[in-house]
Amino acid sequence: MAPSYHVPFLQETPHSKQLVVNGKPYLMLAAELQNSSLTSAEYMNTCWQKLKDTHINTILGCVTWEMIEPEEGRFDFAELDRVILDARRHEMHLVLLWFGSFKNGLSTYAPAWIKTDPKRFPRAKLRKAGGHLETGDVLSIFHPEASKADSKAFGTLMAHLKELDEAHSTILMVQVENETGLLGDSRDGCDAANRKFAELVPAELTTFLSSSWESLHADLKANLATFRVTADKRSSGSWEEVFGKSHHTDELFMAYHYAHYVERVASAGKSAYPLPLYTNVWMNYVGNNSDNNFPTVAGGGGKPGEYPSGGGTPTVLDIWQRFAPSLAFIAPDIYLNEYTSSCANYRHRNQPLFIPEQRRDEYGARRVWAAFGSFAALGTSPFGIDTLEPATNPFTKHYGLLDQVSEIVLDAQRRLGSSVGFYFDEMHANGRDPSPSKTVRFGEWEVTIQRCFVFGKPGTGAGMVVHLGGAKFLLIGWGFHVVAKNLSPSTSFTGILRFEEKMVANKDTGELKTARILNGDETRSGKFAMMPNRDPDYGGFPICVTIPARTMIAELEMYSLDEKDDS
Repeated sequence: MAPSYHVPFLQETPHSKQLVVNGKPYLMLAAELQNSSLTSAEYMNTCWQKLKDTHINTILGCVTWEMIEPEEGRFDFAELDRVILDARRHEMHLVLLWFGSFKNGLSTYAPAWIKTDPKRFPRAKLRKAGGHLETGDVLSIFHPEASKADSKAFGTLMAHLKELDEAHSTILMVQVENETGLLGDSRDGCDAANRKFAELVPAELTTFLSSSWESLHADLKANLATFRVTADKRSSGSWEEVFGKSHHTDELFMAYHYAHYVERVASAGKSAYPLPLYTNVWMNYVGNNSDNNFPTVAGGGGKPGEYPSGGGTPTVLDIWQRFAPSLAFIAPDIYLNEYTSSCANYRHRNQPLFIPEQRRDEYGARRVWAAFGSFAALGTSPFGIDTLEPATNPFTKHYGLLDQVSEIVLDAQRRLGSSVGFYFDEMHANGRDPSPSKTVRFGEWEVTIQRCFVFGKPGTGAGMVVHLGGAKFLLIGWGFHVVAKNLSPSTSFTGILRFEEKMVANKDTGELKTARILNGDETRSGKFAMMPNRDPDYGGFPICVTIPARTMIAELEMYSLDEKDDS
């Protein structure tokens, strides 16, 4: 049964899924607030206009369990309602983040009546040297009362949102918990967890792993070598008997039980109001899979427990996808890990990509083009956006252009293999280019995207190329140029037939109109289609042969000559 007209939902496309809002596909140019910002309508009233001035159309912000259920069974939505109504007044959409049992691997947003009753709501135990057990600041998932209470609270919240907002679609999606998993140990060491760990591995898990082996993520398969060897010999046993003794087995154990815990919460909410639900992931940070030179500890580390063990990292992503079916997808928070490979990881099993947290600087802003152009992202969301001003916020520029071409991006996302996104970072001091060129095939055309030529110091760049069909391409962005060639073996010459700067004539339809004809010098005498920066460095060259970027949209049409026609 299809959702009602006003309920946002995810619609299948040939390539992925798209978020549909009020009957139309919607591209989330999103941003996340600082953790507690959405708890105050008064504070948010200082933010709405500058968020709009940054070209943001969707805000991610928290709803904390302690805020809405300060006493068990007594719910208070007054402040939340004020925030939602103010967002609606400012024509801003919301993605609400449920800080329930878990936030960043801890339980710091649970209400006081949960925190102060360890008999009813026991804490996880962290195993320390010498057999010592330390009480963690996090609820144990191996006791039923916490998930029951969380499910009731989340279901009540979703029922309230349905009543308040179903006819308006201010709220587009809801995140269930935040960066779930156990910090400080690879698994819970409490008595209840130990008993579960010693029991037979549930048949639903071993059957899934065996039957789905070929489609499992490579990172999970690498950690299941023992299971793969013994699967035919041992159909059951304890977790260590089936999977071997390692922290990877601990992580698998925690992932299976965390996924079931979050599924109980999510299903309670979904039955009350079927908005798209997801959960986010504090990723396992591995230094050699990094965009940065930060120390490993800055990202939490590369072993379960250094990052939240059991969260939906690529090492256990399949487990979450299988055992938390009420979640529409699992979403990566990408701060330190290499961006494009992280995007690829979270398109696993063709789930849609949404990046609920990422860097908010220029370095991070450039990367959203890869998410939108190459991985059909529903949206991207830099964290801590409300403490930046539009004039100095790099997302103002990037989201400003994406806002203009959002219908074009959405159309490209619906056509499998029709676009590619990319970015070019600052050149290294020694002159080495950290961003290699990208070559993509569109039909019979091979397109190479390179950092834009200048006589002086090459600048940064970002954007996407959209194949419009045949020999036509749309170029969006700045700081790059494009070379294209026809791959037919009989082709004797390939050239630029037409290169035109475009302007958006109708943002709602994506209709473009021609602003300037750029053939000739602006293609460096026909060598390549140039999309310069706003302030290209002429390097002292006396002729300003590179025009500054203006609309940052251009249409390119190529042509080729066949050998038999060229004789």
